[in-house]
Amino acid sequence: MARLAFKDLEFKRENGKIRVNFLKLFYFCLEDNDLKKVGEYKIEKNAINFKADNISHKFNLLLEKGFQDLKNSLNGNRTIYIHKNSGIPLIGSLSFGIVDRGSNMLEIKPITSCSLNCIFCSVGEGLSSKKTVDYVVEKDYLVSELKKLVEYKNSPVDIYINPHGEPLLYADIVELVEDIAKIKLVKVISIISSGALLTKELIDKLVKAGLNRVNLSLNAVTPVIAKKLAGTADYNVGHVKEMAGYISKKIELFITPVLIPGFNGEEMPKLIEFAKDINAKICIQNFLQNKRGRNPAKAMPMDKFYLVLKELEKAHNAMLIADFKPVMTKELPKPFHKGDIINAQLMCPGRYINEALAAAKGRVITAANCHKKGIVRLRITRDKDNVFYGELA
Repeated sequence: MARLAFKDLEFKRENGKIRVNFLKLFYFCLEDNDLKKVGEYKIEKNAINFKADNISHKFNLLLEKGFQDLKNSLNGNRTIYIHKNSGIPLIGSLSFGIVDRGSNMLEIKPITSCSLNCIFCSVGEGLSSKKTVDYVVEKDYLVSELKKLVEYKNSPVDIYINPHGEPLLYADIVELVEDIAKIKLVKVISIISSGALLTKELIDKLVKAGLNRVNLSLNAVTPVIAKKLAGTADYNVGHVKEMAGYISKKIELFITPVLIPGFNGEEMPKLIEFAKDINAKICIQNFLQNKRGRNPAKAMPMDKFYLVLKELEKAHNAMLIADFKPVMTKELPKPFHKGDIINAQLMCPGRYINEALAAAKGRVITAANCHKKGIVRLRITRDKDNVFYGELA
């Protein structure tokens, strides 16, 4: 008898197959006949029992095949699991991994996907996204690569868990915070979240793990407006406000609404007063149009935006214009630059149709209009902040 137990896998019989849930959000299915070829079996929630011994290798091959069909249960997208043996670097993409803009502020992106569908989302995430592929990163791989980067910088850093989507969808979010908190020179850990998935129990776990700050994307307090902005009738602004009040008693809370002309201008005074009531800080952001984002309005010119903030400051006796500048630190060297032609190994599909991810010299490159396989020659079209885009040369 062989019992194979797993921390991140759950097994469930469904429609004549075995559905394997991975990290709660993702899944693939195994055929009953394929499992029986390994041996007679019986499933538990987090384990599978085979009558025969010495079947680990055969079952692992079956799991490996299953992961090729990994899907996101929210949107049905194909999902790529990026782990330490995947060959996919964690530096080079804005969608996943680590983004270092040469300052003390490091962005960590463990997952893509969102349970909301915000009508102004700058990266076009959510239930109506045009993206066809999602990514989820192995926690230990992410922490290991972050530790190397922090040691290279050799200076204090703030960590922002800020994925393209909702970080609380990441099943290992508490463990991720806990492991990041153990890295020397990490001073502050923040999460950027809509708050829709927060519970008091989860907040307590995150605070205990080492979370220092929550940047809460609360864009309206009036329920009708809040639902419209969130793009879903399931959004419960009352719950988010309750969670905000609970957070502010535990750790630092920033309420970070986006001011969208014609949609929520009248909500800004209400949000300012709400932040005061719960002893939270507020940082109003200007809506900016993005090529691949959702753009329900035209962007307000920055000079006009700052005039609006000054008027709100005066009317509500609140500080809204922060004189904050990141501290510049040692920057990672770029292995190639815009205009260079390089050889790169294609690794997996990109997020959009006809897009692929390639790897070279410890960086990942997003390659546009790429249909080939294997080694390709790419012309680098972007190298800013060690984020790389390319095209077939």
